Amino acid sequence: MAQIFHPSTNTIAKVSIFGGVFILAGVAVLIMVFVHSSYATGVGVFVEQPVPFSHEHHVSGLGIDCRYCHTSVEKSAFAGIPPTETCMTCHSQIWTNAAMLEPVRASFRTDRPIEWVRVHNLPDFVYFNHSIHVAKGVGCETCHGRVDQMALTYKANTLYMEWCLDCHRHPENYIRPVEEVYTMGYQPQEDQVALGRELVKAYSIQVKQLTNCSVCHY
Repeated sequence: MAQIFHPSTNTIAKVSIFGGVFILAGVAVLIMVFVHSSYATGVGVFVEQPVPFSHEHHVSGLGIDCRYCHTSVEKSAFAGIPPTETCMTCHSQIWTNAAMLEPVRASFRTDRPIEWVRVHNLPDFVYFNHSIHVAKGVGCETCHGRVDQMALTYKANTLYMEWCLDCHRHPENYIRPVEEVYTMGYQPQEDQVALGRELVKAYSIQVKQLTNCSVCHY
């Protein structure tokens, strides 16, 4: 019987198989790079807001405590967005004619809230409670980054599940004394891991339960 395929076909087939494997691996790598890029995660990307609010000015410059605006952070799941009245406590007296603050004044006049664009937005199937993290010594900057250095607010971390699980698996690397939760640029006076292990016990953090799916997914 005559040979149907030329002998070189074997080589072509082998090259195609190995080439296909490398192409698939390359595609997988490109997908992973994209998923962790700032385009997909929003990390480091400024979000346009109705008012260009500067945490750097208000926190570092004026020394305003996080809880002055985010009033419910210690007692509820949601940290809270300040009502316009909070802004006008100061801005009814200072910068009263600043053009950039007109949306604030308009909100106050019309009694319509400012429509802030959410920067840290978890999927609906994820449950996150601010109050429990604050009570267990998780600092604001651990998740939100150095907001005191942000002229405009942006995400400092991906908030991906793998990122959350790193803390849930090793809380001793991150937790701090509760009185330091709102301290920006906090540096422990002793070894963080040693201190963290002490705080894990002191705050009754059940490390083995932190990776249970039901902790974050109801």
